[in-house]
Amino acid sequence: MRIAVVERDVCNPKKCEWLCQRVCPVNRTGKECIKQGEDGKPVIDEELCVGCGICVRKCPFSALSVVNLPQAKEEPVHRYLPNGFCLFGLPLLQPNQVLGLLGPNGIGKTTILNLLSGQLKPNLGKPEATWEEVLERFKGTQLKPYLEKLAEGKIRLAYKPQKVDLIPKYWKGEVGKYIRNKDLLKRLGLRPEKQIEGLSGGELQLLAIAACLQKDAEFYFFDEPSSFLDVEKRFRVAKLIRELAERKWVVIVEHDLALLDYLADTVCILYGRPGSFGICSRPYGVRAGINSWLSGYLKDANVRIREEAITFEVYAKESLKAEVLLEYPEFKFSWDGFQLETQAGDIKAGEVIGILGPNATGKTTFIRLLAGELEPDWKPGLRLAYKPQLLKAGPERVRDFLPDLKLLGYLGLETLAERRLEDLSGGELQAIYTLHTLQTDSELMLLDEPSAFLDAELRLRIAKLIRQKVEEKGTAGFVVDHDLLFLDAISDRLIVFSGEPGRNGRASQPLKLKEGMNLFLKGMGITFRRDPETGRPRANKPGSQLDREQRERGEYYYSK
Repeated sequence: MRIAVVERDVCNPKKCEWLCQRVCPVNRTGKECIKQGEDGKPVIDEELCVGCGICVRKCPFSALSVVNLPQAKEEPVHRYLPNGFCLFGLPLLQPNQVLGLLGPNGIGKTTILNLLSGQLKPNLGKPEATWEEVLERFKGTQLKPYLEKLAEGKIRLAYKPQKVDLIPKYWKGEVGKYIRNKDLLKRLGLRPEKQIEGLSGGELQLLAIAACLQKDAEFYFFDEPSSFLDVEKRFRVAKLIRELAERKWVVIVEHDLALLDYLADTVCILYGRPGSFGICSRPYGVRAGINSWLSGYLKDANVRIREEAITFEVYAKESLKAEVLLEYPEFKFSWDGFQLETQAGDIKAGEVIGILGPNATGKTTFIRLLAGELEPDWKPGLRLAYKPQLLKAGPERVRDFLPDLKLLGYLGLETLAERRLEDLSGGELQAIYTLHTLQTDSELMLLDEPSAFLDAELRLRIAKLIRQKVEEKGTAGFVVDHDLLFLDAISDRLIVFSGEPGRNGRASQPLKLKEGMNLFLKGMGITFRRDPETGRPRANKPGSQLDREQRERGEYYYSK
């Protein structure tokens, strides 16, 4: 089976004068393998295509891809036509369990949620398929009864979408107008009198989650519920979803591996080529599934999904850096009723200091203070590179925005070179801005939430690049983030924030990694054990024997 994909938002046949048509050997014989579609963009006939790849290599916009799949591959469940992404397989749903979907961005996770929630009807790879054809395709499978009820509109569904930043366009007024459940408001920390248009990204996420949870449904779908949330809020939401799963069916897409492990009972791994095709695996137990994904090899399917395995440090790193690059003073800063106090500290050449703490306690303000933006009497005296939390996306193309395009290939994003920033997804824009910061000639990097919207694999690749930059160049970096695995992978030391969100914040001096993690997690009341196979952290159940033993030893995150 051959799949030809045309990225229609990137393709510009007028500019290249239909180069793909001119170089196609089938077209040159007089046949129409590549022809003009109704939208003025190329349409590739997959029956006529010989898979030579000439058009793919010649395309100046990297808009084309041709993939040869094994002959034994089943027919697709859904295809975006013409020449769009192709999905193979759907996950099996189980009652009273949380099913997690794990895989890179652009591999079909949200498409699966849309299919299972009825927002998309499976088309079986054709322009259109009837429900009779769909049900015949799933005849004899455990998924057929669900699809029958879905086709008849007899399933009560609740869906938490990915793009919560769009909520203020549709909902106006106070939070309490839409969320009537007082217990939910209290447990999620939402104030009913607050105006929706004034909510932060994290508050919008909590609002969307609350709206989903309060519905009387049978099946619940959550698309990336941790985005914008700090660690404490992530696990607060996770507990609510776990309680829901005791009596309902739940499917979740999540990139925070520690949170996914805590939330899910089973996981399906999606693999393939992002943007071209995705294959949904069978369900695995959550531990075995995440470990298989980390290893890069699905043994039962005999499929390698990544060239190298991902592993984690079991013990806390000890910073051996000696040369002090920057010493900074205590800061006391007040603004619009908010007060921030930070302890003095330093950062050494070749060192990354992670910054961890609740939202709205001053982490971004601290970064801006370090940059010399808010305190007139303080300037760092170093060349800075700053990636803000909120990113601007204009008409500039990626190749013009980045000083060097080489690292795009390492991240698997080489096809983005001709894209405009305004056309990128949230994760793609985040990766491009982080690369821009890494490539800027600087002595000190300030990165505010660089893992936001990135899939799990891309987060760990970005972490590796950040470490390489500071170690090879002898520079340094402060990194604010909420993903514990990400911070563990990049940090030499930690600054821990605490306080009352929105009113006051306090920041510690830079602490040893073990000391910082223990301080933060002790305040949250969560301990992590280490997986013996991969070394990755796994949250303990509160009150379990391991949880009690680790609390007594004061080991909340690392084994020793």
